[in-house]
Amino acid sequence: MSERVDFSKLRERFDKLPPGLRAELRRVANPEELSERPAFYRLVADLEPGDGIRRVVFCLPWVAHGKGKRLGAELADAQINERRLFQVIRSAYPNDVVQLRRLLQHASPAADWDVLGPILLRWSREDKRRVLEDYYLKSSRLDSESAV
Repeated sequence: MSERVDFSKLRERFDKLPPGLRAELRRVANPEELSERPAFYRLVADLEPGDGIRRVVFCLPWVAHGKGKRLGAELADAQINERRLFQVIRSAYPNDVVQLRRLLQHASPAADWDVLGPILLRWSREDKRRVLEDYYLKSSRLDSESAV
């Protein structure tokens, strides 16, 4: 993808969609189904609607924008079980993204879309590992705080 995506603006655009169009995006079962939804094309009208953008939009309804917040740390705060996160990390596309969205639905996190957006756009092994590392860094802090 050659163009620069402003992910926080994309999140704002999602928030401004009429409720019916937002619901249409929330109801899809996997990222590929977005290609059959008019709401997807309205949201990403100025972007190339490839696999990366579909992954971003698939998760977009479930993560609020929180400046400076990292997804892995937010999942740790929500006490998401590490086994469930490892399931996401070890799975292949599209199952990994579907399982990630289930975690997002459960946790209702806020994350910095300027950080999370590029991660979902690429969604490589390194990107998955980055989410996992943020989870463990936060978990270890939570463990040490509870021990004091």
